[in-house]
Amino acid sequence: MSAEAQFLAPAIRPDEEELDRSLRPRSLDEFVGQERIKEQLAIALEATRARGEALDHLLLIGPPGLGKTSLAFIVREELGVALRSAAGPALERKGDVAAILTGLGERDILFIDEIHRLSRAVEEILYPALEDFRLDIVVGQGPAARTLTLDLPPFTLIGATTRTGLLTTPLRDRFGMTFRLEHYEPEELARIVRRSARILAVEIDDEAAGEISRRSRGTPRIANRILRRVRDVAEVRHQGAITTEISREALDLLEVDELGLERTDRALLRAIVEKFDGGPVGLSTLAVALGEEPDTIEDVYEPYLLQLGFLQRTPRGRVVTKLGRAHLGASENSDRTLF
Repeated sequence: MSAEAQFLAPAIRPDEEELDRSLRPRSLDEFVGQERIKEQLAIALEATRARGEALDHLLLIGPPGLGKTSLAFIVREELGVALRSAAGPALERKGDVAAILTGLGERDILFIDEIHRLSRAVEEILYPALEDFRLDIVVGQGPAARTLTLDLPPFTLIGATTRTGLLTTPLRDRFGMTFRLEHYEPEELARIVRRSARILAVEIDDEAAGEISRRSRGTPRIANRILRRVRDVAEVRHQGAITTEISREALDLLEVDELGLERTDRALLRAIVEKFDGGPVGLSTLAVALGEEPDTIEDVYEPYLLQLGFLQRTPRGRVVTKLGRAHLGASENSDRTLF
């Protein structure tokens, strides 16, 4: 995966992951944006606390970096319970899930990220656990097999997914609440950038925060990562404080344009326009032309280009739109003026 892919991909280094955790909001009041979700969740949490029950199972849907994990940890803080966390692909065997479920206390939370990647066998053991708080374990094989039933304390499953279409209907129907997180407005991202700058003890002016927010694809995680790179430029080349001029200098250095596109995004558009006459071109062919994996193109680069209307997926392949051609021409003219 290229350096640009690593900048946008969910996987990050351990030191950056620790820093990301420090920037996460710890309460609903600190959580910026997603106002309707916060209002509904606040009511559910207050009612749950009043009744002394476990919160209904909660499904969080949305692209990476919008705050699904943060909301799960906020629910834990608001309810004052323990949380066990796991990734869907890591839960390969029934025994893995059984060990986690039997270790949960009453009203505890099990958070499963990428829940759409659970295996069918793991899903099946979850069904009675979610509905009846019961764990059915098959002991033995063949005619001698018998089912051992264990009672579980009431708990809450919080699932996070970027691909809701890959969730099976039986699993999706067992969630009592489903929230879809939307991309953030620039004003909301600017508030997040200013809050993160305070935590990082970095001085930043409002216009610089707005400049970063406008180029962050509507995603808080990307806004925070850009802020850290801008902070590096401010500390190494300047006096440490982030001004509008310094933020633009750093963003030009990162090759992040006015709409948040990076060099690889523009290279993707350029490859389709220049090598394949604007398309259509198949995903596998495009991946070879760019030297990237098809999954990286499909999951990392294409969603934002599709959202902007710069790219179309057709039955015959990918096509660059008139908007995409126009932006590509404008970006190339801008690049020439920079150098």
